[in-house]
Amino acid sequence: MPIDAVVFDIGRVLIDWQPEKFYDRAIGPDRRRALFDAVDLYRMNDGVDLGADFAESVEALAAAHPDWAAEIRLWRSHWIEMAQPEIPGSVRVLRALKARGVPVYALTNFGAETFQTACAAYPFLDLFDRRFVSAHLRVMKPAPGIYEILEAETGHPPERLIFTDDKAENVDAAAARGWHTHLFTGPEGWAARLREAGLLTEKEGAPHG
Repeated sequence: MPIDAVVFDIGRVLIDWQPEKFYDRAIGPDRRRALFDAVDLYRMNDGVDLGADFAESVEALAAAHPDWAAEIRLWRSHWIEMAQPEIPGSVRVLRALKARGVPVYALTNFGAETFQTACAAYPFLDLFDRRFVSAHLRVMKPAPGIYEILEAETGHPPERLIFTDDKAENVDAAAARGWHTHLFTGPEGWAARLREAGLLTEKEGAPHG
């Protein structure tokens, strides 16, 4: 059965997402390691991805860790510096699929405010036919519900979808529903997988095509 539509994760697939790199530059590697050991910034971020207010979440965490308050607030004031640069090869793949008329969807764990910031910084995110954002849906990968929502709202049966994500648990959750999947490790492998599925030509899938 042919594949009808392609589903992309965003962070570390289309846009690099490396908070540690930002903090290494901002406060130095040693202090960054101490910060990340003392403060669960990723847990706070998960709450934002599930729909919590970004500013309120950051301020609550800063209040809970006054010794690290200034560093915690950088997560909000310098967020876009953690979410860069774009991954050019993946963007080329997205554009090639769109040009061929293949339906393309985003399925992403993202906060509401941060997603607006990302869309303003990266206009290619407007290429998607639909964007399924965890903060809007109040459910995040790898929970089955977010995959079910995409299936229901796009009308594509699981076996007609192909999905890439950099996290194995998110890929496994999609595969368990019958989706075709690819664990993202770089745009070249993703392009090769799409060529194999007949969704890109050799030229369109070239790393610098």
